[in-house]
Amino acid sequence: METRILLLSEEAIAQAAALLRSGDLVIFPTDTVYGVGALITHPQAVARLYRVKDRPEEKAIPLLIADPDDLEQAVTTVTPAARRLIARFWPGGLTLVLPKRPEVPPQVSPGPTVAVRLPDHGGVRALIRAAGAPLAATSANRSGQPSPRTAQEALAQLGGRVPLILDGGPCPGGVPSTVVDCTVDPPRLLREGAIPASEIHRVASS
Repeated sequence: METRILLLSEEAIAQAAALLRSGDLVIFPTDTVYGVGALITHPQAVARLYRVKDRPEEKAIPLLIADPDDLEQAVTTVTPAARRLIARFWPGGLTLVLPKRPEVPPQVSPGPTVAVRLPDHGGVRALIRAAGAPLAATSANRSGQPSPRTAQEALAQLGGRVPLILDGGPCPGGVPSTVVDCTVDPPRLLREGAIPASEIHRVASS
């Protein structure tokens, strides 16, 4: 498979959205690192994400959404602590684990929860809107390798495995998102990343 690189533009987003709707994978920039994703409406494409990344199938794949209202498509409950974290840190480098809706396929998350993030990046949010559904997305690297900050770094790891890379220049963050489990009270920090643990604890408990 040849991997094309297109500079981020409305036309490139339209091409990428068409690929996603056809059940393919696309690599794209975010506010943290470059990601690779599939629409949650295509479970077979989500399953391909694991193979493309050499990712263990027991590791759930987070969802990216374009707008806060999209959360209703993925989760059943948003706790008060989660609402405080959303109000303070979305859009941005915070991923929340919440109870998932039955419509979320097991290929995304085999258990009762799903991880969701609203990225602070206009390009990927435009892509999600154009594609028409949340993206099951993870960093565009082979499992265990460094997360890519540029399209060329993503190409070096996943070239030949994904048909299209949207090149939006270097990602400004370069650090993966902070992950917080909001299915427990108080919320539990699962991974410290773009947002410091001290900030998470302060906002969640306020």
